[in-house]
Amino acid sequence: MSTLLTESVASATRTGPPAATPPPRKKQSSSALKAWATRAPLLPALIFLIVVTQLPFVATLVISLFDWNAFSPGNRSFAGLSNYATVATDAALRESVLTTILLTASVVITSVVLGLLLALLLDRTFKGRGLVRTMLITPFLVVPVASALLWKHVLYNPEYGLLNGSLAWLADLLGVEGPAQPDWISSMPLLAVEASLVWQWTPFMMLILLAGLQSRPLDLVEAARLDGASAWQIFRYLTLPHLRRYLELGALLGSIYIVQNFDAVFTITKGGLGTANLPYTVYQTFYEAHEYGLASAAGVLVVIGSIIIATFALRVASSLFSEEVSRG
Repeated sequence: MSTLLTESVASATRTGPPAATPPPRKKQSSSALKAWATRAPLLPALIFLIVVTQLPFVATLVISLFDWNAFSPGNRSFAGLSNYATVATDAALRESVLTTILLTASVVITSVVLGLLLALLLDRTFKGRGLVRTMLITPFLVVPVASALLWKHVLYNPEYGLLNGSLAWLADLLGVEGPAQPDWISSMPLLAVEASLVWQWTPFMMLILLAGLQSRPLDLVEAARLDGASAWQIFRYLTLPHLRRYLELGALLGSIYIVQNFDAVFTITKGGLGTANLPYTVYQTFYEAHEYGLASAAGVLVVIGSIIIATFALRVASSLFSEEVSRG
């Protein structure tokens, strides 16, 4: 026993006490200071963003809990969630929600299909490709109100519109009696709004899909051609799977903006003939009926729906960027 004790004491004397590691407080404090120094220039922009976007939303959220009509401001009272119940059960609001879904789905699907066809065209090499690309991008650069006015007066007008003028010219060319001058907006109001939005948003889809086409691995395409694959087989098994993320991103981003579209509905149809979408109904409730509580509740629901769509869009975008980084 004494021998074991002596050996343990000797080994402890040889090794000595373990060296004390210096506390990492200085490193942590310096890294925290560097992080704050890096983020400090962004603080004014962050504060401005909060003041401009979040405070109005909080005010809208508070107003949505009150029964508040501008014609009788003295009768304002706390209503709780009754405004949301009214929004959910009101027939006109439900119809506007269905109109919004139909308008958004039709415009997004049509724009994606046309944008894909145009992107496939511009992915080829031909004379004047730069000029054609610039002309195709132009509709997306037009101010939305100007675009809607262009469609309403230049194209749809029954007296001097381009569509009726083209029909009359074609009838004269064929030597037949010209058709009656149709009123395009009255005969097909929702389709008239959809056509103007498709014209405006197709270039946006085309740009996204063209970027996806130009990021394809060309060696795989050349190998498929050498193996005897047809153009359809290359598109079906190589191009389309590669464009899946870009198609999803374009559809989600387009949905975010078209759900909130107000300009085309207000300018072309004034929300009549079954074309009132949810943003126009919120405007109507706020500015015409002066029901601030109901309008705020409907606006909050629009924001929640947009946030849900934007969340999916951000996930798709982040996965797309991570794939590009991993390839690089």
